[in-house]
Amino acid sequence: MLEAIPVAPIAMPDTAREKHMPTTAEKRAAFRKLHEDGFFIIPNAWDGGSTKRLTDLGFRAIASTSAGAAWAAGRNDGDLSRDEVVAHLRQLVAATDLPVNADFENGFADAPDQVAANVALAVHTGVAGISIEDWSGSAMYDTGLAVERLAAARAAIDAADPSVMLIGRNENFRVPGMPVADSIKRAIAYAEAGADCLFVPFILDRGAVAELVAAVAPKPVNVVVHQYDDSIAGYAALGVRRCSLGGSLAGIVWKAFDEAARRVKACEPPLLS
Repeated sequence: MLEAIPVAPIAMPDTAREKHMPTTAEKRAAFRKLHEDGFFIIPNAWDGGSTKRLTDLGFRAIASTSAGAAWAAGRNDGDLSRDEVVAHLRQLVAATDLPVNADFENGFADAPDQVAANVALAVHTGVAGISIEDWSGSAMYDTGLAVERLAAARAAIDAADPSVMLIGRNENFRVPGMPVADSIKRAIAYAEAGADCLFVPFILDRGAVAELVAAVAPKPVNVVVHQYDDSIAGYAALGVRRCSLGGSLAGIVWKAFDEAARRVKACEPPLLS
């Protein structure tokens, strides 16, 4: 017999909460404040429903996920267009009173001036932070170009609203065997180019993380985890400021969906010939 799967209803905001909906400026100021000291988890949402649920659970900020957004649209990670992602960011921002950090992939362009133009569009969605990767979709940008791209993004942000944070992201996992030292050098260069926070997704070894934190200090470092356990607290002890989940939370949801759907499908009588 198919077991019922309980689903908690989405709590509707009460009148008091609606009256105190923070402005975009307040969200952005709060997001910067979160990075000044301490440690926080920034889970990745992929639609309005997941955003609302994460908000109601008491998190202090939310990030988007390119993978999760693409899966929800029936696409593969990286297949959404710039305009689709901009519309998606507007959806997330509208669904929460928390700051939202945008996974803006590589800025949807190679040339620095076009990255700047696209980042300006992202700023106007109301997000509090924008992450820019150094991966073209087929290869790592050389360090010089990667730095130029981040500097252009920084200039675009400063022209629109300097309070928006820029996250410099090194896609180290895309290059098998990329030395940790090279990733840290890139992180330092990105910090110097204007990144407010540094993110090297799969530097997770404690010693390497501590080295990264020290190398870019006082700028904050983000780590991503796919295992939800007490090990997360260990990163806080190393001086990491924030921990994101990438597409892992969306992946867990879709896995549960697939398993439940298969159970339902197994209950269907076979077609008569």
